[in-house]
Amino acid sequence: MTGRPALVVGLMSGTSLDGVDAALVRFHGPTKAELLGFVSRRYTDDQREEILRALDGDATPQDLARLHVRLAEWAGEAVERVLAQAHLKATELAGISFPGQTLWHEPPIASWQLGEPAVLVERFGVRVVSGFRASDVAAGGQGAPLVPLADVELFGATDHPRILLNLGGMANLTWVERLGLEESAIAFDTGPGMAVIDGAARAVDPMMPFDKDAAVSAQGKIDHALLQELLADPFFAARPPKSTGREKFGGAYIEALLERAPGPDAVATAVELTARTVGNAIARFVPASPEVVVSGGGAHHPVLMQSLAARLPKGMALKRFNEIF
Repeated sequence: MTGRPALVVGLMSGTSLDGVDAALVRFHGPTKAELLGFVSRRYTDDQREEILRALDGDATPQDLARLHVRLAEWAGEAVERVLAQAHLKATELAGISFPGQTLWHEPPIASWQLGEPAVLVERFGVRVVSGFRASDVAAGGQGAPLVPLADVELFGATDHPRILLNLGGMANLTWVERLGLEESAIAFDTGPGMAVIDGAARAVDPMMPFDKDAAVSAQGKIDHALLQELLADPFFAARPPKSTGREKFGGAYIEALLERAPGPDAVATAVELTARTVGNAIARFVPASPEVVVSGGGAHHPVLMQSLAARLPKGMALKRFNEIF
């Protein structure tokens, strides 16, 4: 993007299955972005269950085709809301970025997302860019995480290395040596972020959409013997590049966890699993850095943040994204 500033709406619906986020951004060239608006269009319980049925393989071709369209319609609602928030019209946009909802992620073979871009093209009459993960896999990549380039160009520090950690449904990080230095950057998924924690919390208390304020996990105790078994999974020891998803850390994984640990203990153990695997990945696979900057839903989970701080290498500060930017 060169020349005059360009308005873009970026969409994201991740493995947490909480909804679709829309960010309205004005780009002043490729490396300077100004956030003008943000909304989150939450999935209803019925909509989340519809997606979960598709993820679990319980959907017919007809179900998948209809969900393909509905996901784009829900994304369209998010676009309309963020434009209304900023008092702008769709005709003022340079484009919309729409990754879709991942249904199956199996690099290096395939990564499949639902969400029909044509719905957004017809609804708003602007360019829609999609197919990010599948394109990356086709080019020999992992298809995830998607954010490293933005981390490098927008959120790196000018005078020291920085780790950008996203605690979404899955956890992923980007190590940025200096702002704008793409060649040295390291990025990969570390394992489960909030997907296992929140899935187990909903199983324990169906009234909880997620483990808000650690309400469920705080009632439990970590099953340390079970935790050691979980930490022995080969994914955690594998060297980057690597990525993962609900195919591995999803419904079946959560059910097995709940069978081994009663109720809140399963949630507390899942919290510690995320903290340990993130901390271990940082210690083993990325160069030294003075700080870790956290975004995503996990940044608001007090027990996870406390445990993660204790698992980081000595002298490494833990900060939330909004404390820096």
